[in-house]
Amino acid sequence: MPYADDAPEEIEVMRHVRIPVTDGLELSARIWLPKSAHQTPVPAVLEYIPYRKNDFTAPRDSMHHPYFAARGYASVRVDIRGSGDSDGVLADEYLQSELDDGVKILEWLEAQPWCTGDVGMIGISWGGFNGLQIAALQPPQLKAVVSVCSTDDRYADDVHYMGGCLLGDNLSWASQMFAYNSLPPDPEVVGARWRDMWLERLEGCEPWIVNWLEHQRRDEFWRHGSICEDWSQVKTPVMAVSGWADGYSNAVFRLMENLQAPCLGLVGPWSHKYPHIGEPGPAIGFLQECVRFWDHWLKGIDSGIMEEPKLRAWMQHSVAPTPSYDHRPGRWVGERRWPSERVKETPYALASAYRLLRTDTLDSLDPAAKNLDDQEFISVQSPLSTGLFAGKWCSYAATPDLPHDQRQEDGGALVFNSYRLEEDVEILGAPEIDLDFEVDQPVAMVAVRLSDVRPDDKATRVTYGVLNLTHRNDHGEPEPLEPGKRYRARVRLNRIAQCFPAGNRIRVAISTSYWPLAWPAPTVAKLKVYTGSSRLLLPIREGQALDEAVAFEPPEMNEPLETETRGLTHHNWTVERDLALDRSTLHVVDDNARSYLPDADLELEQKTEEWYSSENDDFQSIAGEVQAVRGLRREGWHVRTITRTRLQCDEENFRVIAELDAYEDDRRIFSRNWERLIPRDLV
Repeated sequence: MPYADDAPEEIEVMRHVRIPVTDGLELSARIWLPKSAHQTPVPAVLEYIPYRKNDFTAPRDSMHHPYFAARGYASVRVDIRGSGDSDGVLADEYLQSELDDGVKILEWLEAQPWCTGDVGMIGISWGGFNGLQIAALQPPQLKAVVSVCSTDDRYADDVHYMGGCLLGDNLSWASQMFAYNSLPPDPEVVGARWRDMWLERLEGCEPWIVNWLEHQRRDEFWRHGSICEDWSQVKTPVMAVSGWADGYSNAVFRLMENLQAPCLGLVGPWSHKYPHIGEPGPAIGFLQECVRFWDHWLKGIDSGIMEEPKLRAWMQHSVAPTPSYDHRPGRWVGERRWPSERVKETPYALASAYRLLRTDTLDSLDPAAKNLDDQEFISVQSPLSTGLFAGKWCSYAATPDLPHDQRQEDGGALVFNSYRLEEDVEILGAPEIDLDFEVDQPVAMVAVRLSDVRPDDKATRVTYGVLNLTHRNDHGEPEPLEPGKRYRARVRLNRIAQCFPAGNRIRVAISTSYWPLAWPAPTVAKLKVYTGSSRLLLPIREGQALDEAVAFEPPEMNEPLETETRGLTHHNWTVERDLALDRSTLHVVDDNARSYLPDADLELEQKTEEWYSSENDDFQSIAGEVQAVRGLRREGWHVRTITRTRLQCDEENFRVIAELDAYEDDRRIFSRNWERLIPRDLV
């Protein structure tokens, strides 16, 4: 790993700084500061997240915050209220209190003698979200935002719902936050009041999944914090960043298309990670790009970054399917504008004989092969096991949570194949399926996968999309389907950059289930697809000389804080088919064992297990369960929490069962159980 040895400036670290915010609370910050800032004030860079600066994110923080400080910025890492060593209780994501606190932090930074008053925000995931959301409030101190792996649309393009379908990650993520929220502050930081603060958090700790399930359609709950509701409110320049293995790549394109402020887009092959430590590789010199962006907007230095392509993206090349990659083959491409005039929407017909035919080539085909009778249909009723090899909605680790060989899924789907390609086909953007269909139930879903089929017939998923068909017209006002009635719907797949090489085939697969990535409909449904009038629309891109100008420096970063692993880590996905019970189970283990962090003199414990199961095609048997263990230990102090969340359903309701147990020195000091029944709302 290339660590930065030649720091341009000496820095100092303020380990625990209290920042007063709203409601009389104080938030805890760690600040890396150039020593020269006491004589010559510098701009500040803020990262504002709930993941505990003193322990769980300390190694990652130590890689980039000192790097920014050594290059002339006060780099500031703040725990959101109710998290880490900050006061208060964290009651949900992106509450108005969180955003108001963020504005107070900016005002506080402006008032510091070592700060010029100009501030940038950076963050991945949560910190990427609130950077955009705070920008929409237009605080005068905020001059630029680097938003990584985030979204502008909290309903349609986040961890909760996709295409109006409930995501399995909604349960997974709610359970992760359930565990984080149950931990106390560090007594070495906050002193003797740590236990009172912990009990306040435990009393206020709720399974957020209940709240999220009570809002199954796009309503005011989700509009709050979704900057797509009024793009004009964001006047701050933005660098939007994501990866093709991440769950948030779509937002990069919407931000480029809709923000009136300057916006750069960067999408690599990465999962849910900062690009300087990006997996799958190649990782890039992302911190250098951030400094160039900060230099331009916070210091007025012409770094040249705004003269480079508006979009820089990794064009992925064909690769055999596997659930993890160290490196994803491809090349960097660039577009001066987005949308690009070099990308043309090209239709492919879903034809008879399960063929995928490019319509501008139909005249050259045998008449029997190009039958596009709009009365001809093919039906599918997918087994619930279709989706076991889909991987995670958002790849958090890239190992081994990426989709496996799609031949294992295609048996439960309608499959349309192109002829073997005579020349390379490159796409950049969002493929869509224009679907002419009918179903036999009032509530149904559809999943569409686009795959690259190699000469040996191995199928690698390129992108996918899901749609709750009751949401075909509007996420805010879903409408039940009339069985037997014919409808049209557009299913937009996740944006992607992919080269399909000559000799390979393009495959479309359509299924009525994609569990456990998406929660199934209330009952089994049969979908009829009218092939002659259903189409795939591919965003085909012409190459250009500009691609040659897109290049990045190798990654640089500071060496992370020392950590010592104690015990064996275990990360795995296991698919089990119990043939005697006709039960399918996906078991996910993310066990980081115990690790010692000398910087805080703390031993950390972090383990999460997930189970997703179904029996036969019994839609009442579907269940997901997550158990999470978090612990902190040093001499004379040991705390541990165990959370369990289970989600079940029948045709009418979702049922949430949750438990929280907290231990001090192996003595249980808090226990609470929840059980909630939540009506299904056309989901």
